[in-house]
Amino acid sequence: MDIIVTGEQQRWEAFRNARSTGSHQVLYEPELQPLKGGADLVIDLSLDERPENLLVYALQPNLPVLGCLVKTPSAAWENYPSMYACNWLPGFFGMPRLEVGISPNADSEQLKAVMEELGWEYDSVKASAGLVTPRTIAMIINEAYFTAAEGTASREDIDISMKLGTNYPFGPFEWCNRIGIRNVYEVLRAVHTETGNERYRICAALEIEYNAFIQQPD
Repeated sequence: MDIIVTGEQQRWEAFRNARSTGSHQVLYEPELQPLKGGADLVIDLSLDERPENLLVYALQPNLPVLGCLVKTPSAAWENYPSMYACNWLPGFFGMPRLEVGISPNADSEQLKAVMEELGWEYDSVKASAGLVTPRTIAMIINEAYFTAAEGTASREDIDISMKLGTNYPFGPFEWCNRIGIRNVYEVLRAVHTETGNERYRICAALEIEYNAFIQQPD
């Protein structure tokens, strides 16, 4: 296969270190270029942040795209038959199985064929904002912010207790640092917007840190 990988440099480096593409030809493009034909697969590591790329993919509806669509409502892309939502958020690249959201209109057999070509193991889940793993971890992080804000325990103690008590590889605040405060906040916001469920209401302390982060100069 001829594979185009596009997205921010940091994610590309994490992807390259964590995922083998075997003998397939891979071209990395920091910014997606117009697709002129010849590619068999696109892996878009930053599609959540670059929704304009969807307009490019619409011109080749049968070209399979494994796009990071964790923070994007499924309604924005569910009519693309060859679009598959992947968890390409920082902190998740090393997971042994790739989580892939499939819309009702998606070609699941095409996805299976692509994964077999790549030799990747994967789990298919319902297309929805947050998918499953990012949504769950973001919610745990949010609850940890509520707990720390209430003064029940320090952030360090919460991390230690969660690792010792639940055998998690990282505590909630360690996870937050790995994923990034922006991604955690925006996953929760997307899920809350899509579901209206108050369990995803963002802790004020988390929101304050998010606002401080996005106001930092580049």
